[in-house]
Amino acid sequence: MKYKQIKDINASAIGFGCWAIGGTWNNVTDDKSIRAVKTAIETGINFFDVAPVYGKGHAETVLGKALKGEQRDSIIIATKCGLPWSQDERRKTRKDLSKESIFKEVDDSLTRLQTDYIDLYQVHWPDPNTPISETAQALAELKKQGKIRHVGVSNYSLEMTREMMAGVEVATFQGLYNLLEQNPEHYHNIPLQYRAREEALPFCKEHDMKYLPYSPLMQGLLTGTLKRSGNWDEHDDRRNNPKLNGAAFEPYFDCVEQLKSLAKDANISLAHLAIHWLVAQQEVGPVIAGAHTEEQVRDNAAFMQSTSSTELLKRAEEIVAKWQLK
Repeated sequence: MKYKQIKDINASAIGFGCWAIGGTWNNVTDDKSIRAVKTAIETGINFFDVAPVYGKGHAETVLGKALKGEQRDSIIIATKCGLPWSQDERRKTRKDLSKESIFKEVDDSLTRLQTDYIDLYQVHWPDPNTPISETAQALAELKKQGKIRHVGVSNYSLEMTREMMAGVEVATFQGLYNLLEQNPEHYHNIPLQYRAREEALPFCKEHDMKYLPYSPLMQGLLTGTLKRSGNWDEHDDRRNNPKLNGAAFEPYFDCVEQLKSLAKDANISLAHLAIHWLVAQQEVGPVIAGAHTEEQVRDNAAFMQSTSSTELLKRAEEIVAKWQLK
């Protein structure tokens, strides 16, 4: 396994994204998810990225069960805060990064994860109703208490990140980034306040931070296994991604067909090509690849057994550039 350094943390270059194990993707069971986490550890993956909102606490609970009995100091748990949900039948989420809410959330996460500290605690989405200085102060206090080791931001603008850095050290910047979405403007129709490759990566290099790319395989599209239509049912969160449905999906699908041909000629899987493209970038930290089966985990980790030349990665970029994807 290759590793990426996040401050004093030695993290596997490929991480385990836990959205799917929250139970809101097709064909996911807790038993399969737990076996997938165990398999990840066996293959050298030590970075697990989760969030309370994934399955409304379920993903953290499953991850906690899976990690029970493992050597804690060899595991890196990255979770988040800022999207609590109501306790009524609607279970509607809200953005809340107030000190009071963060202190409650961290304790709830620690309980679900069955651990006494979190390696990387990230603010999930900006909260327009709470001063960033208050959020930073809360996170700094949690570091002093030993409940969290490092702080990260997710989906923040660079200006917001600078404000956060004024009150607490920021180790990571998490955002949408993959071969097809290099400077995306929105995610599930939510506007993004940063441009990944143009702005965020240079910012991370300047400030000794690592960029954590989520959706590195564009929610499965860069595995090359999706069909032109009919990929999801009503129980799969990916049905809400406009780039993966309807007319907007067409250029992405056609671009992937060309990338599949390139990968085939180079004797490498498309997924591994997409992962190599990210790992090769110095500013990029653990690539957060989603998985919920042992097979998916082994395939993600197997990118280490494949090779990709600088020329191949350049050709892939040239194909994507022709499509002018947003």
